[in-house]
Amino acid sequence: MDYGHELVFGTFITPAIDQIDRVIALAQLTEQVGLDLVTVQDHPYQPRLADAWTLLSVIAAQTRSVRVATNVANLPLRHPVVLARSVASLDLISGGRVELGLGAGGFREAIAANSGPQLTAGESIAALEEALAIIREVWKPEGGGIRLPGKHYSLNGAKRGPAPAHPVEIWLGAYKPRMLALTGRAADGWLPSSGYAGPDELSAMNKIIDEAAVEAGRDPSAVRRLYNLSGNFAGRGGFLQGPEEVWIEQLTELTLTEGMSTYILASDDPDAIRRFADVAEGVREAVTAARSTTSVAGTDSSAASASASAGLAPAAAEVSRPAVLRKGGFTVVPTPPPAERRSSVQVWDESARPTGPALDPERTYTPHELASGEHLIQVHDHLRAELEQIHDLVEQVAAGTMDVGAARSHINTMTMRQNNWTLGVYCESYCRLVTTHHSLEDASLFPRLRRADSRLTPVVDRLQEEHLVIHDVLEGVDKALVSLVSGEGTIDTLREAVNILDDTLLSHLSYEERELVEPLARLGVM
Repeated sequence: MDYGHELVFGTFITPAIDQIDRVIALAQLTEQVGLDLVTVQDHPYQPRLADAWTLLSVIAAQTRSVRVATNVANLPLRHPVVLARSVASLDLISGGRVELGLGAGGFREAIAANSGPQLTAGESIAALEEALAIIREVWKPEGGGIRLPGKHYSLNGAKRGPAPAHPVEIWLGAYKPRMLALTGRAADGWLPSSGYAGPDELSAMNKIIDEAAVEAGRDPSAVRRLYNLSGNFAGRGGFLQGPEEVWIEQLTELTLTEGMSTYILASDDPDAIRRFADVAEGVREAVTAARSTTSVAGTDSSAASASASAGLAPAAAEVSRPAVLRKGGFTVVPTPPPAERRSSVQVWDESARPTGPALDPERTYTPHELASGEHLIQVHDHLRAELEQIHDLVEQVAAGTMDVGAARSHINTMTMRQNNWTLGVYCESYCRLVTTHHSLEDASLFPRLRRADSRLTPVVDRLQEEHLVIHDVLEGVDKALVSLVSGEGTIDTLREAVNILDDTLLSHLSYEERELVEPLARLGVM
């Protein structure tokens, strides 16, 4: 289904507070290369990230035409009345260049730790629906005081205004059925990320949105379909793994078959942003050509009216086109390595890594086969998430904001919790988890891969060699911890050791996924 929306391309930049000048420069580069939109994440409980609205205000002030948006705003820590006025104020100041990406708030422990409401998933969705109504009422220029009794937010005569300079769109970050249905009923856009909703999952999610929109008396084309993208121009095979031509082909197909129309590149790499601008130009040309040769059938006046009210082009009818998005039916997307390193130390030569056999474009895969590669990525995602927690703990210790009691309470909410917490015990637990994961691969998975396909032997040998290197890096973290506790080391030494671990492990996990997710599906050895 091509909803006929205007194509929009933008960036999703990490708002790192210690690199704020670079963040602003990347936003300016986004505009300079001809992209349309700059977005940043909003995690008010995370001191390593700049406040989203302060940063977006500066970006808007230092650009002329590019639009800015949260990706997505954290509702539980942003009261809807205050949020509505922040959005409207910046929209007025910037000349109508603000949109609102909004989420129910996924990191509940962090929200609660910062005095936010402690809500269940269902309660969070209900609160979000109340907030949508409140925000739109605040933006209405006319009418008396706002009176909206609600379970989570209640307004009793609140004043309206200011009204934004243009009809600001509200885009919801949604994945589960109830959130998708809310998007269809009440939102102006749907904003998922490819890392959480792969291309093969979009059709089913779009269906929920469309059905909810129709049930609410809306045309499905009133909901813009946005997509946060992660990819690699140097990759090969899979979604957005390859040169610009691959990206153009795949994003064009997504537009024409799934209705996605706003593509946002999650990258802090200036070269990737420049190349994405070339992709944007190519997709626009391809989609324009396809739309011009496709007869638009079944578009009645009500659908056109709904599209016009949202500032969009009329929706096109669904047409049959050859599938070019996922060659061979392989849909599992490996996680790319971070765009930037935390440390200047490199423990191995990444360019010397061998590669396995190329993807067979004629090969098809069952959902059961694909589950093997997905499982590997899920295991790795757990390691990535826990590694990020280590960074947070180190920074809190460095800032002197975490004592033993507070840390013990925090760690009890995590997967690897300890009854008697210290920073050293937690890191020791993480190191043991990584070592156990690698030991299982060395003893069971890798030998089976060698036997099943001898072409994978160089890759598996390299992965095992990297396991040994990672073990040494983990030992370095342990030594830095011991030194800190004894008073001989410093927090900076520990921070650098953890940074080296971050660069090393994330690089290794990405390489392993790139080379093994397809063989795991093809050979069935997981």
